[in-house]
Amino acid sequence: MFDKVLSLNVGILGHIDSGKTSLAKALSTISSTASFDKNPQSKQRGITIDLGFSCVQLPIPERFKDTGFTSMQLTLVDCPGHASLIRTIIMGAEIIDLMLLIVDVTKGIQTQTAECIVIGEITCDKMIVVLNKVDLIEASKRETTISKISKRILKTLEKTKFSGSSVITVSANPGGGDIHENNNQEKADVSQLLNAFADAAFVPKRDKSGGFLMAVDHCFLIRGQGTVLTGTILQGSVKINDNIEIPSLNIIKKVKSMQMFKKPIDEAIQGDRVGVCVTQFDAKALERGIVSMPGLLKNLYAAIVSVKCVPYFKGACKTKSKFHVSIMHDTVMAKVTFFSAINKLEFSFDNEFQYLDELPEKVENLEENGSDVYALLEFEQPVIANTNSLYIASKLDTDIHANVCRLAFFGNVCAIFGEKNYLESNLQHLKVYKTKSRSGLIERVNNEYEVIVKSLFKKETNIDNFRGLKVTLSTGENGVIDGSFGQSGKCKIRIPDGFSDPRIVQKGKKNETLHQNNISVTLNFKRYIYDKSKKMIQT
Repeated sequence: MFDKVLSLNVGILGHIDSGKTSLAKALSTISSTASFDKNPQSKQRGITIDLGFSCVQLPIPERFKDTGFTSMQLTLVDCPGHASLIRTIIMGAEIIDLMLLIVDVTKGIQTQTAECIVIGEITCDKMIVVLNKVDLIEASKRETTISKISKRILKTLEKTKFSGSSVITVSANPGGGDIHENNNQEKADVSQLLNAFADAAFVPKRDKSGGFLMAVDHCFLIRGQGTVLTGTILQGSVKINDNIEIPSLNIIKKVKSMQMFKKPIDEAIQGDRVGVCVTQFDAKALERGIVSMPGLLKNLYAAIVSVKCVPYFKGACKTKSKFHVSIMHDTVMAKVTFFSAINKLEFSFDNEFQYLDELPEKVENLEENGSDVYALLEFEQPVIANTNSLYIASKLDTDIHANVCRLAFFGNVCAIFGEKNYLESNLQHLKVYKTKSRSGLIERVNNEYEVIVKSLFKKETNIDNFRGLKVTLSTGENGVIDGSFGQSGKCKIRIPDGFSDPRIVQKGKKNETLHQNNISVTLNFKRYIYDKSKKMIQT
């Protein structure tokens, strides 16, 4: 009988040395070629430096039996916890359905623990908190300590989407020992956590439509068969004999065979962890990256993105500043230009947007949908992405020992620029404007309908460019710039409806000074920042 498997990707995140890899090993029933710190540098340094993948297979929870599922498979994504590896954590978090937040119960919430909560809020909807290393607490103090830490964590989560998350206690590596050598003195009891998985399980949204897109995290050669690209499918599906492209190398290969945790398969869809075998490809050419349907992806030099703030980031987000932008499998520096939409308009080149010198302190919270703030990201190096791709902007050059959140803002790609000359060819259609204002004083009243104004323009200004623009008088009348007057920057202002107060005209004709010092003229207009003609616009 054909097995229908409920498959979930479970991200294991937390501060360095909280026991994430030990827990992954204690849970796993099937390992992969990229699991349990197999990278030689991981063993040398004693820390996880790359994403690790393994699998635990469980009976299908009772409530899913009517849906046709016969078993449940959890792909465990072990993310590094060191602050310097946050970009790798972000890559891992983008593919998860359910998050395990691992907390060292002897230390509580630490800096990277908090950053992992933020990443979780951005990338998934469900979380289980795991208090690890409970065996290190003196037995007489264990219950009190666990209760205290649990309350503190739940209090922290109250204002997040993870409010009310389950808190599970484990000893992933009881008795200590080297997880790489598998010499634990006693086996970890993870039954409570397995029960929590059953309670938290859900049927994730999987969609076979759309072009095939896969995040590759490991690449290796099998002699006599070919090169295997292992990773997680982000979009669409792939079958044996399909052509796939490695965009960063501009190479197209045919899928020879596929496996999912050592089991041969004919097709894989969005959310699946899969190994894809191709021939005549050097495994050293691709450490990690993106593969896709041919022609789906291109190098991007810039992108317009939606913007949501990370409320825990305390630094300033100013236009023209640079951030580390993590998008798909790339993290590059990008210059940012912020702009806002009126009435929460979705991005369109047909809409107008107001230029922002700085991102407001609060642009929605992490749980709200939609955005009325957008940004232009100009990448220092081209990246591979497409519309709707998730990005996270960070200040990764911040001191890793500082107790601060480095994640600044995030969102999705709305429009892409795949050409180096995008500033000239495409941005001229982007209607981002700055508001401008100029003020002058009435020098002379010619008659009821015309005045001469000084100080509104500089001597060298070509006033003909402003002819026909509307102005407002401090006395309440509206006027129109009619042209220049003389060579000193003065101009004539026509007042179509005339002055409402006849005394102004009378005093002006008598050359009295009331109107000269007290009546100002203000010109307000806007200018599109990418319009080479620098045309002035009034509404």
